[in-house]
Amino acid sequence: MTTKKQLNKPFHFKQFSLNHHNSTMKVGTDAILLGLWCNISNAATILDVGTGSGIIALLLAARSNARVDAVELDNKSFKEAEINFSNSPYSNQLNIYHDDFNKFAVNENSKYDIIISNPPFFSNDLLPDNPSRKAARHIDELNHENLCRGVSKLLSKNGSFCLVMPKNQSQDFIACADKYNLNLHKQQIIYPKPNTLPNRVNLEFRFEKISKVKSEEIIIRNESGEQSVQYNDYASDFMVKI
Repeated sequence: MTTKKQLNKPFHFKQFSLNHHNSTMKVGTDAILLGLWCNISNAATILDVGTGSGIIALLLAARSNARVDAVELDNKSFKEAEINFSNSPYSNQLNIYHDDFNKFAVNENSKYDIIISNPPFFSNDLLPDNPSRKAARHIDELNHENLCRGVSKLLSKNGSFCLVMPKNQSQDFIACADKYNLNLHKQQIIYPKPNTLPNRVNLEFRFEKISKVKSEEIIIRNESGEQSVQYNDYASDFMVKI
């Protein structure tokens, strides 16, 4: 169990540290795995939608020489990410915009090789109590339709769009993406432990149509609750004491 005292401490990676106690969304497995799973080879420009404390943007900057732009609407999260970016070894790669993604997508003329998001996905019966956390995670603030519409405008012709979703919402999102010519290319089905149902899935979309989706599976923790060998293989180059 994570205590309030622990949340007030910086989260350390081998390459950088960041604060996340003021952000609506803390550093978690979803964001870390997505930031390491997404293929960013040869990417020159990256956009992180709803950056929170900036964890995904920082991971992608650490993995590449790309320019990484981030958009964040929540004021506390924006300020914390701005400080984290400034204090990191990758500050010259990172830019952050205090904006609603819907407005950003309309006004921005740049094209991005990679767009990535750990998006809002709470349904009405799972709303958190904290108002700012609700704004960060509730799908009414950035619903599937708006996210796909904005991505389809900003994504470069040969670019890819990566995000993490609850497994039980993924088919609805895939159908929505299809309306904007975003075709599923790759997925990583995520199991919390062995012999459990998957609860998350990482998805990669492109404009190009393909005949077969590449699919893989990962188990986050073993039966005893320790991080699995699969997860360690992804994260060992970045996580401290893994």
